[in-house]
Amino acid sequence: MTPSTWKRSLTLVAACFVGLAQGDLSAAIFKASIATRVVTPNPLLPVSGGVGPSHAVSTKKGELTVRALVMESGETRAAIISTDFLGFPAVLGDRIRNATTTIPKNSILIGATHTHSAPDAYGFPDGKGGFSADLKYLDEVVNQTVDAIDEAVQSLEPSKIKIATGEAKGKIAFNYYAEHLYDPRCDVIQFLSDQNIPFATLVNYAVHPEVLGPSAGIISPDLVGPLYDQIKAKGGGTGIFMNGAQGGMVTADNRNDDGSDSRTWNECVRIGSLLANEALRIVSSAPIQNAPSLSVHAERVSFPVESDLLWQVMKLSPLNYSQSEERSIATTVNLINLGTAQILTIPGEALPNIGYYLKRNMRGDHNLLFGLTNDAFGYILTKVDWNSFKRYDYISRTSLGEQTGEIFIAEALKMISSVPAPESDAR
Repeated sequence: MTPSTWKRSLTLVAACFVGLAQGDLSAAIFKASIATRVVTPNPLLPVSGGVGPSHAVSTKKGELTVRALVMESGETRAAIISTDFLGFPAVLGDRIRNATTTIPKNSILIGATHTHSAPDAYGFPDGKGGFSADLKYLDEVVNQTVDAIDEAVQSLEPSKIKIATGEAKGKIAFNYYAEHLYDPRCDVIQFLSDQNIPFATLVNYAVHPEVLGPSAGIISPDLVGPLYDQIKAKGGGTGIFMNGAQGGMVTADNRNDDGSDSRTWNECVRIGSLLANEALRIVSSAPIQNAPSLSVHAERVSFPVESDLLWQVMKLSPLNYSQSEERSIATTVNLINLGTAQILTIPGEALPNIGYYLKRNMRGDHNLLFGLTNDAFGYILTKVDWNSFKRYDYISRTSLGEQTGEIFIAEALKMISSVPAPESDAR
């Protein structure tokens, strides 16, 4: 080979390496954006705190919203949606997924904050041959959520993230059944612009937002509204809340000194603002991840419906839940790796012991559980807890059945073991 031929060959090789490097850099760019829509009904509608008739309201405190956080890395794109409802079943979520062409259906995670002061999104039977849900209103919520996703996709920009886990201190939550049996850890993912300015802060914490409760006559996001307000006021950008393993019965600590409950908007502001401040404190010193990787994994999981109560809800709801002759129901469970974090979705309200066990077996430096996400099938208990104590009578009746927890844990562990571990802070 002549010197000139060698020179041309080396030039071609160098050009190939430059091209590959540029392609890798392009694929590694992480982008994100968030969009919000207000979905408070006008005129106001009754609110739902669980199975059965809804409760009349006369006023509102704060605004109900849907929030769409979209992320992209290379060819992978995913959305995390938070809705201010008691639960947001997949029969509605799938309408959103089917109307969204810019993100793969299995990469759209839709969760509920679990406020007990929002209109019924399940279509609960009212005991009189009818139902409490307003179908036209739910149509509008679906449309507004699709609009929020589309806006977020169109606004995607190069971004960075910070991830942190720490104990949220102060009077925020407790377990109504056994005071100290809850997870005080708060996981936070903050999204920053190229200039390191936060534009979104995701808070993952296990708590029932039921300070007001459905009988207060108020439509409200409960403590989640003030959480969002405080995050924005303190420079954290737009907040997005994803609940955790708050079943049986991790609730807001709105107890007065005499043991009574303080069911006031001021108490919502106190708890929501405190949780926001703690979340921002926890994430403040976290290192910036400039090019976090993103991967999304999904599996269909089926559960038998042993509960006659929940089976009747599915049969009588006007939302047309998918029903099978063998009385089973299926949903999608997601596992996401984002930077140094791993995120697992839970289709209901898992008890705290299930949450602790799953986090202990997950493989991220930071392990997040998104409860009431992709579906909200009531409480999720292990078979040894199911119907074991008088305290557990209600949550057993509003669970799919004795095997729900066992099936979910087994399928979750299978997913966790089959997916490569996320990045590490020690990299």
